[in-house]
Amino acid sequence: MVKRPLVSVLVSMLAAGTLGATPAAANGIDPTGPTPGPCAYTPTPDDPAARPVPLPRDPRHTPSRGTVDVLLRTNLGPIPLELDRAQAPCTVQSFVHLSRHRFYDRTICHRLTTYPTLLVLQCGDPSGTGEGGPGYRYGDELPTGLPPAPTDPTGERKVYARGVLAMANAGPDTNGSQFFLVYGNSALRPNYTIFGSVTPSGLNTLDRVAAGGVTPTAEDPAPLDGPPALRTEIRRATIMR
Repeated sequence: MVKRPLVSVLVSMLAAGTLGATPAAANGIDPTGPTPGPCAYTPTPDDPAARPVPLPRDPRHTPSRGTVDVLLRTNLGPIPLELDRAQAPCTVQSFVHLSRHRFYDRTICHRLTTYPTLLVLQCGDPSGTGEGGPGYRYGDELPTGLPPAPTDPTGERKVYARGVLAMANAGPDTNGSQFFLVYGNSALRPNYTIFGSVTPSGLNTLDRVAAGGVTPTAEDPAPLDGPPALRTEIRRATIMR
């Protein structure tokens, strides 16, 4: 699971990066097509951006070494992240791009799951609906070597461990802006790109969100999946280094 709805979740991706269209056209590049580098960030005009943002730069030699520290400043406390370029260079490049363009600023984390085998907080959609994205999509950089989930006798699901930072998607190669933070070991098919981790202090904030549970409704007074009862707002996503 996990995409448009979490991982099921998420991420409608969308409309063309309009800010990059004129320069691209001037350089003889089709502004409606993918970027020319190895990451091939592709506009999704049928699913426009939830907030205007250009396409990421896509250099021929995508940085694939080292880490990038990002601080999510939330109303409930800091969530420091460490992005790993070696694990997912195109994903890190996109996340850094969106953070620098303040795409994540003043957005809410719209989904909390509290199932025994799925313990995640999902964020990254400025519309707050779980349907929004950056106006582009790009390919998966899937993990390998994850341990099998002990709760799945088929062996298909793997352990996305506490502290994992991964991309939500709407199917193969539909990554956009939505991501999820794992606050407890979760069992998922390895269909979600892992691109970093949450630091211990960030996990303290996640635990606070999780302890509040999911917002109840008249139809379901004790839901396991839905908006966090404790509104969780990313006030600013800052690149630290």
